[in-house]
Amino acid sequence: MNVTKGWLADFLELNESAADIAKDMTMSGSKVETFSCWNDNISNVVVGHLLEVVPHPDSDHLQICQVDVGEAEPVQIITGAQNIKVGDYVPAALDNSLLPGGVKIKKGKLRGLPSNGMLCSLGELNLTTGNFPECIEDGIMILPGEYKPGTPIDEALGLNDPMIEFEITPNRPDCLSVIGLAREAAATYRRPFNKHIPEYHEDTADDIKNYLSVTVEEPAACPRYMARVVKNVKIGPSPLWLRNRLYAVGVRPINNVVDITNYVMLEYGQPMHAFDYRTIRGKEIRVKMAGDQEKFTTLDGQERTLQSSMLTIADGEGTIAVAGIMGGLNSEIENDTATIVFESANFDGVTIRKASRALGLRTDASSRYEKGLDPVMTEGAINRACELAELLAGGTVVAGVLDVNNDTRKPRTITLRPDRVNAFLGTEIEPTFMKDSLTMLEFGVDDSKSPWEVSIPSFRDDVEGEADLAEEIVRLYGYNNIPTTLVQMATTQGMLTPAQALQKTMNETLLACGYSEICTYSFISPKVYDKLLLPADSSYRQSVVISNPLGEDTSVMRTTALGSMLATLSTNYNNRNLEARLFEPATTYTYTGADTLPYEQVEYVLGCYGKNESFYTLKGAVEQLLKATGLKPELVEFTPWREHPTFHPGKTAEILYQGEVLGFMGEVHPLIPAQFELPEGVWVADLYFEKILAAAKPAKEYHPLPKFPATARDLAFVCKKSLTVGSMEKVIREKGGNILESVALFDIYEGKQIAEGMKSVAFSLTFRAADRTLSDEEIDQKVKKMVDGIVALGATLRS
Repeated sequence: MNVTKGWLADFLELNESAADIAKDMTMSGSKVETFSCWNDNISNVVVGHLLEVVPHPDSDHLQICQVDVGEAEPVQIITGAQNIKVGDYVPAALDNSLLPGGVKIKKGKLRGLPSNGMLCSLGELNLTTGNFPECIEDGIMILPGEYKPGTPIDEALGLNDPMIEFEITPNRPDCLSVIGLAREAAATYRRPFNKHIPEYHEDTADDIKNYLSVTVEEPAACPRYMARVVKNVKIGPSPLWLRNRLYAVGVRPINNVVDITNYVMLEYGQPMHAFDYRTIRGKEIRVKMAGDQEKFTTLDGQERTLQSSMLTIADGEGTIAVAGIMGGLNSEIENDTATIVFESANFDGVTIRKASRALGLRTDASSRYEKGLDPVMTEGAINRACELAELLAGGTVVAGVLDVNNDTRKPRTITLRPDRVNAFLGTEIEPTFMKDSLTMLEFGVDDSKSPWEVSIPSFRDDVEGEADLAEEIVRLYGYNNIPTTLVQMATTQGMLTPAQALQKTMNETLLACGYSEICTYSFISPKVYDKLLLPADSSYRQSVVISNPLGEDTSVMRTTALGSMLATLSTNYNNRNLEARLFEPATTYTYTGADTLPYEQVEYVLGCYGKNESFYTLKGAVEQLLKATGLKPELVEFTPWREHPTFHPGKTAEILYQGEVLGFMGEVHPLIPAQFELPEGVWVADLYFEKILAAAKPAKEYHPLPKFPATARDLAFVCKKSLTVGSMEKVIREKGGNILESVALFDIYEGKQIAEGMKSVAFSLTFRAADRTLSDEEIDQKVKKMVDGIVALGATLRS
């Protein structure tokens, strides 16, 4: 929002510089982007009075001018322009002057005669005939009226009023106006806000009903529509002060009536439009939706195709404006227009925004409507337009106003507790300051009640609660005036959650085992389930389907991460990595119904291939991983498992801890490597993180160094190949009791000395007691129980 300092000064006493205003307004909550003035890039350009104009003796087009520039002697300036004469007042750029665009003027000679400057045209001063319609573009600028020679040109033209550019947030459409910003400035400087009340004379012998009727067919899209008629207007240029203000804020002056609508929009923040009354057919205005695919030509001369969702202003025969966006070429103000209809309306912001986007047409009016305007503003704006039409266009205001008011909003009040505001802000602001600040912003404050009752002005829809009122108070109090205090709350030491700490431990352990972490997408293709050989009725196929997938390859949420691991192993193998060890803490999603969120769980998936990889290398990594989590290795069991179709039926184990399933591991099914372009011998483990977390004991236990010696014994058994080492080790641990310190498998032999279908299994046992030296008799008793237990499994003690 651009506004000049002089325009703000119409509403309050304002002696501060533009720089001070920018700083103070920014600190009070109205951020200023920049400020500038037309004369920033102009220096040493003054009003010159032509005393003599004679032809150059050595040129057929140059003229020698003696120019009074307020100095003791006239200045000689030579020019090629032909539109000047003695007595004219012109802009004179003297020696060492600066013009827009960085042009520097110095004295010199033209055809042998001295020229001490340059007479300026409109373009050289960065002006147009819109600013000064009396001037021409292809000659020297002839100033209208009389001026004191030597007067700086910016002062003479009234272009010395600084422009201030504010950045207005979408929640403050009331500040998209000079009045709104002047109200903020008055509150910032705590000065009276002098709001102008429009005054004009009505022709009581005439009535607007003789001219026009208004019907609003879409009350939801048009909460309020006001129209007034002004007759006997004379179309012409606007006065210089109005043209200068419009030019300073970036609006091109056109004629007095159009300029009035633009001026009122900027001053009040309420978009206005003026129709030529002659073009309104049937003497009626209807606010309605457009016809589908209706063709309409807007003021910019473009034919546009309207849709049935777009709000329009129509007369008795057709559309004359696109509501809230732009008027029509068929109702524009002409040079001979004598009677005009002013429109001041409030339109629904969403409706206007949709139409603006669909048409690719965004205007100052539509940008304001989009943010939501106050329907109350329409009355003040239309009255101001009538006042200016009477003053600047010589018009006569017809008595009466057509006002269709569909605004159903009710006045709002919010309670305010001054002590709560201070507690909330950490301040000690006096209640009188709070009341005065809110009153300056046009809030109504009833402090006779406890808590206070604050009436919210109709233009402040952004204020919804006590915290918003506190913000209004503190921004005028000054954020920089809030005392600096130390934090009063108790602080806590940051730390990892148990789950995060366990994940960190598991990741570090796997990295130490030579595994590299990967990260894959949770979205997969349903075809992955076919590659994993999952049957059609498998629960793994019940996936959460993505409603807007990027493609089939990412159309479902994975229920298992095995496919993601195998695909990554495949990528490594196809890039000539002859061996790989990878792991991923992967999230999987279990379908729980159409109306509920899926169940999410983390699974640690390990995968490897290579000439040195086997069931036992993977098992060793899993054992090391579980040990790092605090699980007791002697309680971890690996039992044969044949239930998962993705795994080799004879080389798969289920991992248990105290009877609870922690996961499974093994070689993938022989048919799967070809599906993923992998070599034979791919090993995968899948561990359930939540179950490991429930069983984990991250706290370390202290065990003192032993005081008594240990005794070692070796046992070897011959058994069937089908008898697992794990079941034998379990019996040894059960029978060994608390004096069995450790048991380790050190040999499995299948050879000539062993019968076919049999194998030899050898264990190394370590016995120790914490409180005494063990005797051979105690150890022999334990060993006998171990042998008896294993023999009961079908094995024999090897001699």
